[in-house]
Amino acid sequence: MSTTQVIVTGLTAAWVGFSGFSLLRRADFVAKPLIEYGVPRSWWPWLGAAKAAGAIGLLAGLAVPAIGVAAAIGLILYFTGAVVTVLRARSYKTVVFPFLYLAPVVVALALGTAA
Repeated sequence: MSTTQVIVTGLTAAWVGFSGFSLLRRADFVAKPLIEYGVPRSWWPWLGAAKAAGAIGLLAGLAVPAIGVAAAIGLILYFTGAVVTVLRARSYKTVVFPFLYLAPVVVALALGTAA
């Protein structure tokens, strides 16, 4: 395990974890776009929990690589779904935001599987 992998994975987990926490507490900067995209409020706790679980899984993956791989794959699917949701809502100006989460997860996965 390289120092780069630990740093990238730690920062990615913090970034995704912050996003999950923000969704769970229904922060305006997260809630307003979800309303605009038409995501039902009943889904928000599950989506926030999925992000939080993914962040914890990334960190656990530093000790047990299979958990990190599973968490990264789950997060990649999650954020790919977010991209699709934004595109379906025709909010093209905000489609970059899910990619800001997706990209570091992909890099963390690549670093984790390369080791």
